[in-house]
Amino acid sequence: MKAIRFDHVSKQFPGVSRPAVDECSFEVEAGQFVTLLGPSGCGKTTLLKMVNRLYEPTGGTIFIDATDVRQLPVTELRRQIGYVIQQTGLFPHLTVAQNIAVVPTLLKWSKEKIAARVDELLALIELAPDEYRARYPAQLSGGQQQRVGLARALAADPGVILMDEPFSAIDAITREALQDEMLRLQRKVRKTILFVTHDVEEALRLADKIVVMRAGKVVQYDTPFNILTRPADPFVGELLGADDIVRRLGLIRVEGAMAPLPPGTRPDGEPTIAADGDLREALSALLRTGAASLIVRQGDRAVGRVALEQIRDAARVRVPA
Repeated sequence: MKAIRFDHVSKQFPGVSRPAVDECSFEVEAGQFVTLLGPSGCGKTTLLKMVNRLYEPTGGTIFIDATDVRQLPVTELRRQIGYVIQQTGLFPHLTVAQNIAVVPTLLKWSKEKIAARVDELLALIELAPDEYRARYPAQLSGGQQQRVGLARALAADPGVILMDEPFSAIDAITREALQDEMLRLQRKVRKTILFVTHDVEEALRLADKIVVMRAGKVVQYDTPFNILTRPADPFVGELLGADDIVRRLGLIRVEGAMAPLPPGTRPDGEPTIAADGDLREALSALLRTGAASLIVRQGDRAVGRVALEQIRDAARVRVPA
């Protein structure tokens, strides 16, 4: 896993009056899922594309770990970074297996290692290797193509993955399924992910942290919970629909609002909820069971407690004047 740091990064395109990206500074910690969110033209895709040098900054520096990305040869840099786009970018004349194997082949992996990696990734994205490895992209649904695109991005085990609105052209049901898949995969592989979206619900559902952008600038960078409960200004509050309490509760993961368990707590017999459940589910469970609180579990491990107090905190909105 690798961290990404933006240090006063700007991008000025020739002939344009204002910069597309304007003095952006923030850090993505190793293993975090960070979404770039904002209206069209706010600079989020431009910022993303400067990480793998599809665009070069006109000011500032981008670091992966402690290395300035401009110090690395472009080809070497891009082979270390997974990249997933809206149109999947799959090569139509290559099979699923061959598409996934593109970067490992360039890295001169052995045929045996490549074949094993392809099958491992197909199993990870829940496409049966025997059934799918020899298919072509045209023989897949849109959702299956996006899964293969994600597998290709993971193929050489990069520390960083960039995703540019990968689910935006997919129907709502498939999109939600892919978001679930993304959350499941991230719990397993823990990559550092920078994910561009204009969809507020998607950003809130997936992100450990959200970068809210407007006119090329970072307006707020924080957890979904903190941004919803303490938006930096009215623009952020309106963008995220922070005054819609029911919607907000349905989009905040329990783990983002829970209180840690005190040392020595024995939660046997108390009602539970999954850490990746949402606060609307938690409220429903509290009302249904009459319990004062729920134990939050991650797998078989108790990691926290959520009660009406935390849910009330998430329902409060304090937008500065």
